Amino acid sequence: MTKKKSLFDFYLMKKEAKKIAFLTSYDFPTAQFAEAAGLDMLLVGDSLGMCVYGYEGTVPVTMEQMIYHSQAVRHGAPNTFVIGDMPFMSYQISTEKAVENAGRFLKEAGCDAIKLEGGVRIASTIKAIVEAGIVVMGHIGLTPQSSGQLGGHKAQGRTAEAARLVIDDALAVQAAGAHMILLEAVPPEVSSTIASMLTIPVLSIGAGPGCDGQLLIVSDLIGQFQAFTPKFVKRYCDVAGIVTEAMKNYCDDVRKGAFPEDVHCYKMIEGEADKLREMLKK
Repeated sequence: MTKKKSLFDFYLMKKEAKKIAFLTSYDFPTAQFAEAAGLDMLLVGDSLGMCVYGYEGTVPVTMEQMIYHSQAVRHGAPNTFVIGDMPFMSYQISTEKAVENAGRFLKEAGCDAIKLEGGVRIASTIKAIVEAGIVVMGHIGLTPQSSGQLGGHKAQGRTAEAARLVIDDALAVQAAGAHMILLEAVPPEVSSTIASMLTIPVLSIGAGPGCDGQLLIVSDLIGQFQAFTPKFVKRYCDVAGIVTEAMKNYCDDVRKGAFPEDVHCYKMIEGEADKLREMLKK
């Protein structure tokens, strides 16, 4: 049995320059696969809004959906560090509500930590959640929940002035007590600078190789999500193609009577078919 890594293991990995392998997961079987593959951390991301429910973005995702999927992932990967992603409006209304919802991920789903988006503007919220005894991962750079304010899903920190703002956010998140931070869609020059400045692990999703680890959306990694493919994604297999082809073959077999075959059918106990025929004659 694989021993679940702790927060201190991730700090040691940063110190020893060992990269952290991080992936999203939304369901029991995928979590099982991820644990068997040796992932260090799993994120039950609000990206499930698009990858599972077919929403146009992450904004419609609810706390109930996040708890439900986090429970499934926890059951599938009991020995992997699991992070629950706080959905839109679960932490913006008030600090008290933010702490309550963060706690639900631990109490109801058994997560090891939570993640929330924002830098300077939510520093006080991060501080309150940390003071409640909860492990927190910050998320800055491209923050999908507030992408409308950013002009869409665009890379952040591409000018010196914009990069300075991302760095300020990173420093504010660490100062607020966050234990890890995720950088999304940030140039490598900026993310490498942040990773060297911060004492907490810095994870990248589209932020280059200079961070302490990498995150990908599992649906992108396996070629399951077809709507679009971000620039930073490396596709490792084509699940959509494989599954679609299998379904086509199934349709063909059903329509021409090739499935089911005798091997797929249950047999009556010997002699019982004759008894049934006799019964039906009466």
